[in-house]
Amino acid sequence: MGIGNPGRQYERTRHNVGFWVVDRLCERAGVELRKKGFEARYAYVSSGPGGEPACFAEPQTYVNLTGEAVRGLADFYKVAPEGVLVVCDDLNLPVGKLRIRRDGSSGGHKGLDSVIRALGTNAFPRLRIGIGQAPPFMDSADYVLAPPAKEEREALDEAVKRAVEAVEMWLADGVERAMARYNAKDAKDAKDAKDAKTDTEAKE
Repeated sequence: MGIGNPGRQYERTRHNVGFWVVDRLCERAGVELRKKGFEARYAYVSSGPGGEPACFAEPQTYVNLTGEAVRGLADFYKVAPEGVLVVCDDLNLPVGKLRIRRDGSSGGHKGLDSVIRALGTNAFPRLRIGIGQAPPFMDSADYVLAPPAKEEREALDEAVKRAVEAVEMWLADGVERAMARYNAKDAKDAKDAKDAKTDTEAKE
């Protein structure tokens, strides 16, 4: 389930990065979100990357009611909370960074809050994509509902590519393997960047 807001006016906004991931997953799987119901647009795949059936979905409620779609689809397909992966934006992560967790709090994200309430548990996996924090002069609500600048969008596009791979690994190999690969990759990228900066400063 990608978290986002329905409507063309929200398509390119930071809050809809979860939708971008689902759209890319559908492209790779050769399906479209043709089915409508349970407050969502969704597609059923009989054999996903792990060989098991999968459902890709985007809620048609607003972000703070995401749980309605998650609960409806989970009940219909008889999926336990640990089988529901929620993909969302995260203000507390640097732009383009990924974090996969098997469970946990919402971290203040209203969409995750809604899912926790709807499922009655926080024991479901989630994939967060960093969008960075709002600048001091801008309200967080305005920031998430605005489109990213060009360089930021490029970083988010790369993050979406990695997020799609992470979702596919989760489907095929489970959350532990996805966490080990993609959380560690971002940590390594951060270390490499820091080392490169240190080397450059030393030469100067």
